Parts: sequence; C-alpha cells; structure tokens
Amino acid sequence: MTDSLRVGLVQLTASDEPASNLPVTEALIREAAAGGARFVLTPEVTNVVSQSRARQRSLLATEREDATLTRLRAIAAELGVWLLIGSLAVKIEGDERFANRSLLVDATGVVRARYDKIHMFDVDVSDTETWRESDAFRPGERAVTAETPWGVVGLSICYDMRFPALYRALAEAGATILTAPAAFTVPTGRAHWETLLRARAIETGSFVLAPAQVGEHPAAPGEKRRTTWGHSLAVAPWGEVLADGGEQPGVTFADLDLAAPAEARRRIPALANARPFALP
Repeated sequence: MTDSLRVGLVQLTASDEPASNLPVTEALIREAAAGGARFVLTPEVTNVVSQSRARQRSLLATEREDATLTRLRAIAAELGVWLLIGSLAVKIEGDERFANRSLLVDATGVVRARYDKIHMFDVDVSDTETWRESDAFRPGERAVTAETPWGVVGLSICYDMRFPALYRALAEAGATILTAPAAFTVPTGRAHWETLLRARAIETGSFVLAPAQVGEHPAAPGEKRRTTWGHSLAVAPWGEVLADGGEQPGVTFADLDLAAPAEARRRIPALANARPFALP
C-alpha cells in the first residue's frame, strides 16, 4: 500500500436528463485524472436529479442496462483510476421502487462493491419542504466495505451520515476511508453538513470523502426544480477539513496521508475503548 493518495471530488449540478448529465460527468472525471487523482468520486444521484417519480420511471434502467454505469466503467478503465460512482438511481427487477446505489469501480472497470442506501430521507425540513424518499426507493439492508490499493473503503450515501452506528461498524470492519456522496438540501446543509462529516471522521479516526450535488438543478418544463448545498468535503481523521468544493460544479482535489488513520486511532483509541452497556 502506498503512503499517500490524491483524490478528486466531482461536484455536479445534474439535471433530470441522464443523457445530458453523462458528458459533463465524464469531462470532470477526466479533469480529476489529469490533475493526478487516482481515486475519483462523484455525488449521489450522478445520473439524474428529479423530483418526478413518473419521469424517473420513464428514464431509469436496471443496473445491467444503465448507460451511465456502462460508460463510467469504461472511463475508469481507460484512465486507470478507481471510481466511486456516488450513486445511481436504478430500477430493481420485481419491485416498483428504485435503488439509490453507490458503486465502486476499480482501475480495470470492474465493479468491486455495491451499496444500496440504508437510511431513507423521510423528513419535514420546514413547513414548505418535505421529503419521503422511501415512497420511491427501496432501502438497503447491508453495510458494505471493499479492499482498495489504499486500504479498506466503507460506503455510505447522504442521509446515512446522521446514523453514526453505521460508520462505527464500517470502521470496526477495517475501513479507514469512508465515502459519503450526497445531494444535501440547502437548509440542512447550511446547518449540519460540515459538522456531521467532521464528527464521523473524528469518532472513527477515518478519512471522510463527500462529493456533492450543487445549485439549482435543471428540470423538464412544469417539473419542480431542486436546489442542493454543494461544498464537497474531504475530512481528515483528526477532523480537519482538507478541501471544500464551494458552490460551483467542478473538481476538488485532496491529498491523503494514509498513515493518518492509524495515528488518529493511536492518539484517541475510541474504537478500542468502546464498552458494552445496559440500555436505560
């Protein structure tokens, strides 16, 4: 295993048209690789951002047939980079709901890990902003880690970051890099985004890499538009922010010292010091 890793966080303003999103995503992945990133990460719902379930049903495909996945696997192999496709919305055979699925692709284009988002964003952010992700998406049931040339990576998606037990389980399974691709709302992003990501890094002694969607997302005429927070973050195991993607689409680079997780866990051995306890 090498002692350092340059990562590239791709920040997108994806529309509700997958065919339009793909060339933008491809160009930014190429930019990340050209800048020296060996691990490139895209945000949640890389293929389509839409609040219309009917439109999603008309556009989405199964994982096997998804054109975005096919093309991005080929790009990873061409560029020789590992690629986390933060998530794709894909159809599930035998289920009317979709999967919100993160896919880790290696430098030969092989899918090494799949993770379906466990925690559904069913919230009332305000009197005017309500979300019921579980109406359209089937929640996952299994935490996922994968071996990479830089150690074990643990996968998560967006709202998962509010559930620290998942990240502790990933770290206890050996993960030293945790991925948290997102399409965060603006009110919750302003209030909680950085705090949550830094907390997950600190309490597990892990890197947290969180590529994000940003801005007002184009939509078909008559469809409601979504706005997302942006600020893709790379956070170190001691909790410091290594890079912030701001509020525009693009690529944000961060250089990871791969010895940092072991050092953070030596200084504060919270994983080792945990004790069982009786519930109140």
